[in-house]
This record gives sequence, C-alpha cells and structure tokens, in this order.
Amino acid sequence: MRFKGIFVAMMAVFAMATAAIPAPSRNASMVTGNATSQPIGHYDFCQIHSSECGANRNAGPVEMTPAKWSLVRSVNATLNGTIKPMTDKEIYGKDEVWAYPTTAGDCEDFALLKRRILIQRGFPAADLLMTVVRKPDGEGHAVLTLRTAEGDFVLDNLAADVKPWFATPYTFVKRQSSYNAGRWVTIENGRDLLVGALR
Repeated sequence: MRFKGIFVAMMAVFAMATAAIPAPSRNASMVTGNATSQPIGHYDFCQIHSSECGANRNAGPVEMTPAKWSLVRSVNATLNGTIKPMTDKEIYGKDEVWAYPTTAGDCEDFALLKRRILIQRGFPAADLLMTVVRKPDGEGHAVLTLRTAEGDFVLDNLAADVKPWFATPYTFVKRQSSYNAGRWVTIENGRDLLVGALR
C-alpha cells in the first residue's frame, strides 16, 4: 500500500533528523482577525470529511521538544520527496479539489496529508492549520501552519525546511481557526512585507 511506503520512508528520515529548530526572535506568531470565507475547495473537502472540520479543543500552542521537531521535519521532507507535484486539473480535470494524495497532489493536498499524519502522531488539531498565502508573483498557494509555544512555523511543499512563518516569501491571507477546523480567520499581520502582492 502506497501510504505504508510513505510512512516507512518518513520513519527513516525521522531517525536521521535530530536537530531542533531554534526559536524565532521576532513576529513569532501570526495575529488572526475576524472570521472570513472558507476556501471552496476546503468546503467541499469538509462535506466528505465532516469529522475533520468541527470544533477543536484549543489548549494553546503546542510545547515542542527536539523529538517533536524531528518528527515535524521528517514528515515535511518525506512527503515533499514522495508525493509528485501535479495540479488539480491534471489529476481530477477540475480547478480546485482538496484531497488526500496517494501518489500525486498539489499544494493543499500536501498540507492536508501532513496535517493528518501529525494529528495521528499526537499533535493537537488546533495547532495544525491549513493556511492560504500568496507567493511573490501573486499566485495563490496553501501551506500548513504549526502553532507552537515558540511561534508559528510553516510546512511547505515548495521548501525542504520548516521555517518560521515570517521567514517565508509569502503574504499570509487566512487560515483555519484554531477553535474550529471548519471556520477560517484573516491573518492581520501577514502583509507587512509583501502588501503589494495582493494588488
């Protein structure tokens, strides 16, 4: 089974990944604002996976350990190297489909699978948030945000490293609410450096 192969590969990388990620020094966490629209692809995803789109127990950002960091880095690197990047149009013949990939997927598919694996490994759902950003060229993109006591970090299919959110080249637009995985909120400080990309 393909998923089992991914898991075995992930564990191999996990065994090699031991270095902790240092705490960021500025703008550690995103500032979220009001409720906003749910991406249509996520809405459709929630119609199929309703148990993954309800209220979360939000106990605050997760406390990280070196072992947890190693797992996060392993999941990011393994899936980035295992799932083939393809567009929804190429896979499904549609413009916007959010789904768990088996062999191929686009940005939100990578993020959804990383989220599911980390939840299965004990991370709180409230700290693993699907996030919509804009790349410097203005194109939309999706990443997974990990909320930690050290700040917010990004798992991205376009980057090998797990980085503090402010160290990415993106304009952050909105993300899932930490209180309810089916609701989305704006990111108020996500446009500081790249405000022009939205215009």
